[in-house]
Amino acid sequence: MALGGHTQGVGRTNEAGSAADFLPEERSLSALKEAAAGCRGCRLWEIGTQTVFGEGTETSRLMLVGEQPGDQEDRAGRPFVGPAGRLLDQALEEAGIDRADTYVTNAVKHFKWQARGKRRIHQKPSWAETAACQPWLEAELQVVQPQVLVLLGAVAAQSLLGRQFRVTQNRRQLVESDLAPAVTATIHPSAILRGDPERRKEELAAFVGDLRFAAALI
Repeated sequence: MALGGHTQGVGRTNEAGSAADFLPEERSLSALKEAAAGCRGCRLWEIGTQTVFGEGTETSRLMLVGEQPGDQEDRAGRPFVGPAGRLLDQALEEAGIDRADTYVTNAVKHFKWQARGKRRIHQKPSWAETAACQPWLEAELQVVQPQVLVLLGAVAAQSLLGRQFRVTQNRRQLVESDLAPAVTATIHPSAILRGDPERRKEELAAFVGDLRFAAALI
């Protein structure tokens, strides 16, 4: 049985597709968001409720990039509003960062999931799906031109820095890149939620430290 009128999972991705075919001529966040709503660059649009585009302003100096929207983001049409988003909000506050002054987005704009009973369980996007969606992320970077770019988790980091990049080996460090004046990577907040509950306080403190490192670069 399908949920929300969609199938229970994803078949083979059309690897020949790309979001590049759907980019608008106008380069503004509003134009990109409107165009992304009709993106068919990969097959994830077939199961996602809607495209979940980035959120923030074109003057944001700090840009955060996660993996993909989750179940609650897919339903709301906004990034980082589920459990991981609430943890991110807490960490940003503790780090002295106003989320309203940041641009928050994901490397993949549709929710990839698999049904488990009545629940929709997150599935990691494939490399082909991430690559197909990359033109949207590149366009967001071109428009926002953040001073500091923070990549949250392996999917986001590897999508822009290469498949060999390891977040655990490079967190809280400056990464040599022309994507922004300062580029750094850290774990995704969902990793804290999935981890050992007894270490959650420690992991959250480390995550806050990574965000403070990023804030100091602005």
